[in-house]
Amino acid sequence: MKVHFWGTRGSLPVSLNGDGVRRKIFQALQKANGKSFTDDAAIDNFMDTELAFHQRGGFGGSSSCVEIKASDQDYIICDMGSGLRELGQQIMQEHGPGKPQVYNIFMSHPHWDHIMGLPFFPPAYIPGNKLRIHGGHDTLEKALRKQQEDPCFPVHFDFLGADIELIKLSPGEPFQCGDVTVHTIVQPHHGDSYGYRFEHDNKAVVYSTDAEHKLESETETAEFVEFFKAADLVIFDAMYTMADMISVKEDWGHSSNIIGVDLCHRAGVKHYCMFHHEPVFGDKALADILTETIRYEEIIRDGHELKVSSAYDGLEIVI
Repeated sequence: MKVHFWGTRGSLPVSLNGDGVRRKIFQALQKANGKSFTDDAAIDNFMDTELAFHQRGGFGGSSSCVEIKASDQDYIICDMGSGLRELGQQIMQEHGPGKPQVYNIFMSHPHWDHIMGLPFFPPAYIPGNKLRIHGGHDTLEKALRKQQEDPCFPVHFDFLGADIELIKLSPGEPFQCGDVTVHTIVQPHHGDSYGYRFEHDNKAVVYSTDAEHKLESETETAEFVEFFKAADLVIFDAMYTMADMISVKEDWGHSSNIIGVDLCHRAGVKHYCMFHHEPVFGDKALADILTETIRYEEIIRDGHELKVSSAYDGLEIVI
């Protein structure tokens, strides 16, 4: 399987302002001071080898949207945040309007940052396309319609040309999406959210965002440890630092970078990828959090090495 991140921010999309761009240019010029470059390849090499990730690029600003590719399966998409817009543009370049596709979309919950991409998803307007929107909330269709009602948006939900089907999923009941088996779990979040485990060809990817794991109940913790068990990749809501989660942002519905390490270690996960980044955090702050999280994992490691990474818009992970 391949996992492509189209949007990795939480709560709302963000963008790098002019001052942020200036800081990146300034830092790059500082590093390049006194150097000479014979050609463009030399410049590329300098950027790749001597500039930190947060200096040469960044984590992006689109809200939650993740694509899971499994052989020749129909599209599998987790959440419809603003990252769905760019995915839609890529699809139009690949297929154009004349080749109908099937899109299986799995929704964690209907909060606005997770549905705002649908009105800007070109395939939704093309007759012949099929959007199968899966979720556990009875209010999902209401939320999708409401964001496209007057005076919020000029094109109403009923004007979407694709065939749209809403499919209710129940936790504990496996769902078959082609050759991919999907398991669902209820997560602690305001109004609940749903996590998903996608299994295909002896590989497992878990998408678990918008959940506040306090690890106060061993019964609840054990349930999630079992859900994550031996997964090849866990995409995890690590929106807050541990200090934020247990203080000013307690009960705000999100977990921390440290909680993710603890859960994934207990479950024997291979790769833990932090996701749903706090919009207040800039690229440097997110890079520092990643460094701290990797160090924490090294300290508590008990023989099982857990790979730790941080998602960014455009990242692709091959399982």
